[in-house]
Order: sequence, then structure tokens, then C-alpha cells
Amino acid sequence: MTSLILPFVIMLSVISVGIAFLKGRQFGGKITKNDLERYQRSSNWKKGQFENLIETKMDINLGTMPGLIMRNMRDKRNRTPQDPLAILPLDRKRFQEDIDRPKFIWYGHSVLLLQVKGKNILIDPMFGPNAAPIAPFPSKRFSENTLDIIDRLPPIDLVLQTHDHYDHLDLDSITKLKNKVDHWWVAMGVERHLVRWEVKKEGIKEFDWWDTDSFQELEITFTPSRHFSGRGLKDRAKSLWGGWVIKSEEHSIYWSGDGGYGPHFKEVGERLGPFDWGFMECGQYDKLWQAIHLMPEESIWAAQDAKVDVAIPVHWAGFRLALHPWKEPVKRFVMEAESKGVNVAMPRLGEMVKMGEVPTFRWWEEY
Repeated sequence: MTSLILPFVIMLSVISVGIAFLKGRQFGGKITKNDLERYQRSSNWKKGQFENLIETKMDINLGTMPGLIMRNMRDKRNRTPQDPLAILPLDRKRFQEDIDRPKFIWYGHSVLLLQVKGKNILIDPMFGPNAAPIAPFPSKRFSENTLDIIDRLPPIDLVLQTHDHYDHLDLDSITKLKNKVDHWWVAMGVERHLVRWEVKKEGIKEFDWWDTDSFQELEITFTPSRHFSGRGLKDRAKSLWGGWVIKSEEHSIYWSGDGGYGPHFKEVGERLGPFDWGFMECGQYDKLWQAIHLMPEESIWAAQDAKVDVAIPVHWAGFRLALHPWKEPVKRFVMEAESKGVNVAMPRLGEMVKMGEVPTFRWWEEY
């Protein structure tokens, strides 16, 4: 009997070790002494962690938890699409033409392929199928086979990373991208994750808020947002979070990054605006965590504050990470934009949009 049980036990042990190894890699890199010394030089590092510019707290506690659980159990039907969301195929030849006009392709949630002055920039390249890879229950993507998109992308000149949350920084995606990209510009603290996943350290540059650098013909600035970071129990707020501004001589583009409403949007607009395009976070919100995620109406207010000409809602149509219906963010975003007279664009997933084009077809109504 022992001879029959032993191989089974060994097999289980090997599987357990393998799972633990994979989960460990998912957490990313551990903080070293040199990392801490570098973080401590930031004016945004206080009392052992990075801090927001204004007080930021989530209203999740023993008092609010029962109501949150009850809401989570009620009417789940509209929180995810009944059918997978289609992503239009990439026409690489067309994307590489007419390089004098900025263009972009949004792949759902917060994945953006942007071209400015002929330079291809990938923002928050989380193409993976699961936004909760270490959780007991997955958060599945609304679209299928999205990791395969990486194989069809044009050459990527630069990756920009806003922060280290799982719905923005994905081990599977980085594994497929790491040998295809030479330049990674990331929020301070994200470097350790990329190095753990074998991205070449010499190609990584970390940014603090308001740090600016030139990338060939572009000027790129890391801007504040009101959010948090962390991939495990011990690294909360041990890396920074924020947005990006990409400027050429002719055009200026703002990526808000994740985060709640605050005075930083006006400061971004005053210091770096106005912007031709503003990609505004819009989704995964709730009244209990309004401090760290914009309500759809606030997304429009933030676009106005930042002096955005055309606002594009992102951080929706990818995953269910909150309790609202999946279509609600864009519906409320459009309603508020119409009431405030703000120009908006609502591209399909995978649709190529050139500067001057403003897609307004309400494609989500097809689902």
C-alpha cells in the first residue's frame, strides 16, 4: 500500500511546489536595500511608503462589508457580456502608414497601442486572460485569445507602465514581450518586477512624479494620480502609480492612469496641457472606493480640468473588477459629456483611430 501511496504523494508535492513557484513569480520582485535607498530619495515617499498628494482612503471595513457582500450576490447578469467582446484584427501595414498623424488602438481595459511621430508606444500591456491570477476565483477577460495579439503587433519602440496592479502588469504578457522591446519606462518601483521576469535591466527607466525625459522626437512625463500599488500582502504602496503625458512638437496626449478625482488633474492641465486626446480612467468604480477610481461623471470633470479636447474612456470593457454593469461606465460617461459639451470618442476594441477622427458609434449596444 505504501508503495502505491508514495508516488501519489510525490506527484502532489511536485505539483504544489510548481504552483507555489508560479504564484511566487506572479508577485514579482522583492524590494532590496538598494531599492529602498532609491525610493527614500523621492519626495513622495513618506513613513515607509509612497503617498498620494491628498488623503486617500477606501471605505471598506466591518461596517460596510455586509452590504458589499449582499450587493455582490445580487443580479450578476449584467456585470459581464453574454458573448465575448470581439476585437478587430490589426492591419499592420495600414498602422505603419501616415506616420505624421498620431493614431491609436485600444484593446479593452487599459491596453493602448499608440503611435506618435512614427514611434510605437504600448501602454499598460496587460493582454492576459485573467486579472486575478493569484486569487481563488479568476477575473476573466471579456475577450478571447488576447495574448495572441502580442504576436501580431508592429515593432514596439517603448513600453509605458503606470503601476504594478495585476490588471495592468501581467506576467504572461511581459514574458511574450520581453525580447521584443528594448525600452521600458515605468513608475518608480516597477523595475524590480520586470527584472524578476528577465527583462533586461539596462532597458528600464523608472520615473517619479513630474519626471520628464526625451524619447527621440517625443517628450514624455510621468504625472501624479490618486491611487495605490502592490501585488502582495507586504508591498502595498511600495511602488508608485500615475499617468503619462506624451508630447511632440505638434501634438499632446494625456493618459490619466488609475485613480480618484483630485486637484492633480488641474495641475496636469496647467503645466502640460492642453491635450488633443485624453485617455480617462472610467470603470471599476464604487462609492466605497471612490477615492481611488473615478466615477464616470468625474472622468469628464477630470478631462475638463486637464484641458482635454477629445476624451476617450478606458479601464472598462476588459474585466469585472467592480459591481456595476459592464456597459454602465461608458453610458454614464457619454451622458455627462453631452451635458457638459465635452467631445468624446468611443472606438471599438481593436479599431485604429487617427488624429482628427472621432468614432461615436455605440458599439456596446450590439451586445
